Amino acid sequence: MFKERIRSARVAAGLTLEEMGAALGLSHAAVQRFEKGTLVPSSAHLLGIARACNVRTEYFFRAESVQLRNIEFRKHAGFSKTLQDAAVMRVRDQVEKHMELISAFPTPPLPAFKRPSGPIQPITHYDETEALALTLRKKWNLGTAPIRDLTDTLESRGLIVVRVNIDHAGFSGLSALAVRDGSHPYPILAVSSRWPGDRQRSTLAHELGHLILEGKLATAIDHEKSCDRFAAAFLVPKPVVFQMLGRTRHALEWRELYCLKHEFGLSMLGWLMRARHCEIITEATYVRMIKEYKARGWKEAEPGKAVQTEVPQLFEQLVYRALAEQLISDAKAAELLGVPLLKFHKQRLMEWADDPAHQ
Repeated sequence: MFKERIRSARVAAGLTLEEMGAALGLSHAAVQRFEKGTLVPSSAHLLGIARACNVRTEYFFRAESVQLRNIEFRKHAGFSKTLQDAAVMRVRDQVEKHMELISAFPTPPLPAFKRPSGPIQPITHYDETEALALTLRKKWNLGTAPIRDLTDTLESRGLIVVRVNIDHAGFSGLSALAVRDGSHPYPILAVSSRWPGDRQRSTLAHELGHLILEGKLATAIDHEKSCDRFAAAFLVPKPVVFQMLGRTRHALEWRELYCLKHEFGLSMLGWLMRARHCEIITEATYVRMIKEYKARGWKEAEPGKAVQTEVPQLFEQLVYRALAEQLISDAKAAELLGVPLLKFHKQRLMEWADDPAHQ
């Protein structure tokens, strides 16, 4: 695993062989030999690799190996294959920590994720994805009220949710199945940390759609559009759209959509699209408002206060649970959380007086 870890760290950092060599004062051929296992890096070089890739040295000695399968990206065309590989490596790094932590428990601390049974016949119309989204909400006992914390809702149903720091406008998130040594696969949802909460929620719901709709769509139907429709219906079911907007409207107010955005965590654009999905407004009204939306520059950033981002909490909670049950050591807990041992001890004892982030 050692040589593979060196390559994974480099790819995740988005560095070429030449750039890594320059950071170490070596040739790209030497770095390539590290990655092939024909040359073992010295301690100094290993520290240099860790610094260049912004990882802790423990990463190179981690025994846990996880493969991500059935990867589905939510991205723009400008997000290149190189950047995709880097995103996958960063997600895999976090997932490996999750899997290592899970394996420390005598029985899995997460419930098994179960897809709802779908239609026998393949889905051929987007309205059917709406029905499936409503079925999932009923199965999860969510009712039709706003989902206040989507991340917590997903984690409590057996999904592993991670946030990745990728500062590229072309990446929103991805879904995958994490497989370790032939064990039962865990569904993974990853979201970029750079976006506001409403976009992150739409991304998570979209990627959930990939997991739910896998194998259920007819070949003629667009998978990405189906997942978009599923996501919107999952966040705001059709009965709620009618309740909030009415059955027929000749116009919508932008401030009205702004208020709904903050109540349900779905963007103004998302609400406009829901109004059209449910045929509350005509196509002409929808096109006119979309043009105005773009002309005002809201496609880049919607006006007013942003929806607060959601932060996964389950992983940290499980670390401290495993520590309390003496399943892991202090050093392992600090390693999993990615913090120095001294800082971990202060966090554990709630001693944050010198940490402005917790004052």
